[in-house]
Amino acid sequence: MSVSLSPIARLRAPERPVWEEPPSRVGLTAKGVFLAVCCLGVLFPLWVVVVTSLSPRDVIESAGGLVIWPQGITFVNYQELLSGGQVSRAMLVSLGVTGFGTLFSMAVSILAAYGLSRPGSFGHRILLMALMATMFFSAGLIPTYLLVQTLGLTNTYLSLILPSAVSVFNILVLRSFFMNISPELTDSARIDGAGEVRILWTIIMPLSRAVIAVISLFYAVAYWSAWFNAMIYIDDQNKMPLQNVLIQLVQKNTGLPTGLSQRVNTGELSALGLQMAVMVLALVPVAIASPFVQKHFKKGMLTGAIKG
Repeated sequence: MSVSLSPIARLRAPERPVWEEPPSRVGLTAKGVFLAVCCLGVLFPLWVVVVTSLSPRDVIESAGGLVIWPQGITFVNYQELLSGGQVSRAMLVSLGVTGFGTLFSMAVSILAAYGLSRPGSFGHRILLMALMATMFFSAGLIPTYLLVQTLGLTNTYLSLILPSAVSVFNILVLRSFFMNISPELTDSARIDGAGEVRILWTIIMPLSRAVIAVISLFYAVAYWSAWFNAMIYIDDQNKMPLQNVLIQLVQKNTGLPTGLSQRVNTGELSALGLQMAVMVLALVPVAIASPFVQKHFKKGMLTGAIKG
């Protein structure tokens, strides 16, 4: 039996907030147009970079620079860059630094976060405060450089990893996620005789795959995109990562390797096409890795940040 409200009761009934009302057709259309414009603003520059990198030299010159619509496709720029020269070596350096750096950073971050997430661990509050203090206070660039130089790490690949190996923010996100795991699981494992290492490896980490995947992507993107450490600590051109070689290619044509510089001067290759090709090579690993981790972002970041 349905009960109808009187006109007076309907007037007194509280209205729902605006954000709880179903969107109108005009609102949905406006949102769709806005999102389409945002996507176009992101994808159009990428399209121009890719098309220019695949365009022949005469097409780039006739367009006066960047090419918007393809008029012939050639892979000569990529063939020259990946033929074993400076760019190929820089890509290997970046891949190696990203791989080993991400593994090292994740190992340190997971161990630190797990130790700080255990309420009974020795001095965990003092260590937590000390770590958080580094987010607001820093010794500065000069003391950091002197420390790296004193340790003999200049002109080594370790100088690209150790100075920025750990992010306190990432440790706090991991710690918050670990603290949300039911303590009954770890207590029952201890009763069965499991140690802390086994608890971390067999219980905590399998339950934290989402946040571990997200933090791993954060570290990997940071290592892949890093250029400042190499600019300060690396003098050997053969040890430069891809981002620094990209800066050299974009800022000045004199940064081109000798063979490529000669072919650019003779008109066989386009300097702008080579620059765009290097940009594409720098974007490809991140573009490939991001979709595999995208599904973990909501669970990994929001659960670890809000519930903690």
